Amino acid sequence: MSLNGVLQALRRSRDTAEVRAAYDEFLKRLDAGQVAAQACKEGDPMPGFLLPSADGRLVGSDELLAEGPLVVTFFRGGWCPYCAATLDALEAVLPELSRAGGTLVALTPETGGRALATKRDQALHYEVLVDVDLAVAMAFGIVFRTPPLYTELLRRRGVDLAERSGNPAWLLPVPATFLVGRDGVVLRAWVNRDFTQRAEPSDIVVALRSLQILNAF
Repeated sequence: MSLNGVLQALRRSRDTAEVRAAYDEFLKRLDAGQVAAQACKEGDPMPGFLLPSADGRLVGSDELLAEGPLVVTFFRGGWCPYCAATLDALEAVLPELSRAGGTLVALTPETGGRALATKRDQALHYEVLVDVDLAVAMAFGIVFRTPPLYTELLRRRGVDLAERSGNPAWLLPVPATFLVGRDGVVLRAWVNRDFTQRAEPSDIVVALRSLQILNAF
């Protein structure tokens, strides 16, 4: 099953009137703010970054781009089941991504050792970086403030974003993925304001392979 097939099945399994109301408010907030429209697009320079990794090292975008094309994906946190499924799906295609010449890195706003817990719990073999105060996500244009119904839903489920990210503003990134060339220019952007829909890992692999073929000439 495709990643998005898995995500839609997950959504159906969690569907209640309360969740639907919060979900609809959530999408309306992002539509009103035109969050997806403001995100980095193909042809834009990727905002540079230097961030702590889950393992406690500083990792810079220049260092990653020196290795070849870079896949940058943003996820909300270890509390998000849709993000967990996406991280697992990316792990499954990691060998193919590597063979196609790409490097994968995942960014999360979660602090306090939670990025390391996610990496260990899901046995991820790619870099997980802590986007402190969502500075990089903001530079990519994919940050929004959670609306009231969604905020309350998360609180009732024990998810305190202010505590998990160390930021009182209750901000989240749109779960977006970007393919960036070695020159730092965004080549593909998968941005969807609906957190139950993500870039298909197979599409990312195809894009990397196409780039690999193009660079061979």
